[in-house]
Amino acid sequence: MTSPKGRISFQGVPGAYSHQACSEAYPDYEALPCNTFEGAIAAVEEGRADLAMLPVENSTYGRVADIHHLLPESGLHIIGEHFLRVHINLLAHPGTRISDIRSAMSHTVLLGQCRGFLREHGITPRTAADTAGAAQAVAAQDDPSLAALASELAGSIYGLEVLARHIEDQSNNTTRFLVMSPDPAPAPPGDVLTTFVFRVRNIPAALYKAMGGFATNGINMTKLESYMIGGQFTATQFYADIEGHPDDAPVRRALEELEFFTSMTKVLGTYPAHPFRRSQRNGYDD
Repeated sequence: MTSPKGRISFQGVPGAYSHQACSEAYPDYEALPCNTFEGAIAAVEEGRADLAMLPVENSTYGRVADIHHLLPESGLHIIGEHFLRVHINLLAHPGTRISDIRSAMSHTVLLGQCRGFLREHGITPRTAADTAGAAQAVAAQDDPSLAALASELAGSIYGLEVLARHIEDQSNNTTRFLVMSPDPAPAPPGDVLTTFVFRVRNIPAALYKAMGGFATNGINMTKLESYMIGGQFTATQFYADIEGHPDDAPVRRALEELEFFTSMTKVLGTYPAHPFRRSQRNGYDD
């Protein structure tokens, strides 16, 4: 058995969707489970992991709470992104039939994503702390009427059988992850993204003026979100993703103009755009 190239931390227990993202993006790395997002970041800061895999947004439920606050203060750099198609599976003890199942455990978000299947089969939803934890709990109980809703990876880890695959109501449910490293990585030629945060100055139309440089320089901004900082309604920080590298002349000019209207600007990373983005631009969804 070959030794892993390194370690990559994630929030959750083995079998979580974040664990699956680690396995897909870095199959040669050992995945390190952590109790919290802060713990996953700390593992990299303390040298117990080389990278961290952090979810930032979901196509159905929007951004992941707390991540936008944690990233700027983490001291880590974004070196990549990964898109995970979230497939939900009904897992139970081997030999169980769907007709035997009376209730299914999972995180409340996943329960809400497969209401149609549960209703069709008369299965009562039961809330659990997380998806892989639900699979772990079902495996520990000798109850043929109880199932879990989780990834196939969770089923294989905890010895459960897949009774039904891909039972989610929406066929395009996808989570975007960011790969964090203690050191920045040079982005290769091709499609790249730059992520940064900023705070606008307290002047009229500051945000409008700050964004003007991206429009005049032809820079595509793929994401712009705001969130409060320090518990103050008047203190707002913005999180943005743009296409391009800060060394590109148009991007450099846009960022220089941004700084004129902001009190703080911090680039979190420049990294390759995941191929999933190209498929979305082409109108293809797998």
